[in-house]
Amino acid sequence: MSIRPWRDIERRKSRQIHVGSVPIGGDAPIAVQSMTNTITSDVKATIEQIQQLEEAGADIVRVSCPDEASSRALKEIVAEVSVPIVADIHFHYKRAIEAAESGAACLRINPGNIGSADRVREVVKAAKDHGCSMRIGVNAGSLEKHLLERFGEPCPEAMVESALEHVRLLEDNDFREYKISVKASDIFLTVAAYHALSEAVDCPLHLGITEAGGLMSGTVKSSIGLGSLLWAGIGDTIRVSLSADPVEEIKVGFDILKSMNLRHRGVNIISCPSCARQGFNVIETVKMLEDRLAHITTPMTLSVIGCVVNGPGEAAQTDVGFTGGGAGSGMVYLAGLADHKQSNDGMVDHIVGLVEEKAVEIDAARAVEEEAQLLAGD
Repeated sequence: MSIRPWRDIERRKSRQIHVGSVPIGGDAPIAVQSMTNTITSDVKATIEQIQQLEEAGADIVRVSCPDEASSRALKEIVAEVSVPIVADIHFHYKRAIEAAESGAACLRINPGNIGSADRVREVVKAAKDHGCSMRIGVNAGSLEKHLLERFGEPCPEAMVESALEHVRLLEDNDFREYKISVKASDIFLTVAAYHALSEAVDCPLHLGITEAGGLMSGTVKSSIGLGSLLWAGIGDTIRVSLSADPVEEIKVGFDILKSMNLRHRGVNIISCPSCARQGFNVIETVKMLEDRLAHITTPMTLSVIGCVVNGPGEAAQTDVGFTGGGAGSGMVYLAGLADHKQSNDGMVDHIVGLVEEKAVEIDAARAVEEEAQLLAGD
């Protein structure tokens, strides 16, 4: 389906870096990432969680390396997973060097809190030697003392100044494979800091509302903050920080991008909140469909509407649709057109089958198109 001009978002132009095989910035898709919450030195548990995140669609996974056992464990972890691993480093520069040696694709650091210029230089050398990029991670809760004294409190100006000081440390060592984040738990502080930073640098930006809260409240805060920035064209990779299963962070991240037409993965279900007009139990049906269709990664749309007030109009815009009617049945729509009636009994199985068939059709068409493009390139 075509994208209407009023839905277009013009992304901020940034230079491109790589986190392993994943391009960040430029015209690359906005990457979705999360972070493990296992003890990193528990290799088995960490690998299992990373694989769950991979299955959910994570492009990048961050792993904390607070001690040598963790940074050394990365070697075994990296060998068992496909997604690029970012090593989360705080304070001790040797952990960054060990992580680079162990195969980390990126180092998340604050150059200013790992010690002297000589130590920064050693970390940069390790990153260059092992093909690592870096993320400068500025957080309102851990700003440098001299900036807090100068500005009086965490504020956008202090956060941007912190980022720029760290940039100078890296660029003084001829290192430009970096991205930056300026996170806070306060939405307004975060958004203002990113707007200011986006005008001060040309590198990719990693977005997040830090310490956003639990699944519901954190999703709301992140959607408002990240949605505002993405709508302004700011952001090249995102993490939704939730006090919840990390897999939920990936799901919410993709839902945010899907809702803004920035990236699509899996089935986008358009459903009504239900009311007395519904011809079937919409809420229970949608719950079942979300579970039954979770395995599909093909981008497509499904509308599930309880009655004919808005149902036909929504179905006209989706790949597959079901609109409730009367007498225990509803209308099935395919490619926006009314196709056949289906009884409410067995409707979930029927819809799942139609969506799976459509996914195969879309994937086959995409494969033909990609092959044609390759042949044209030859």
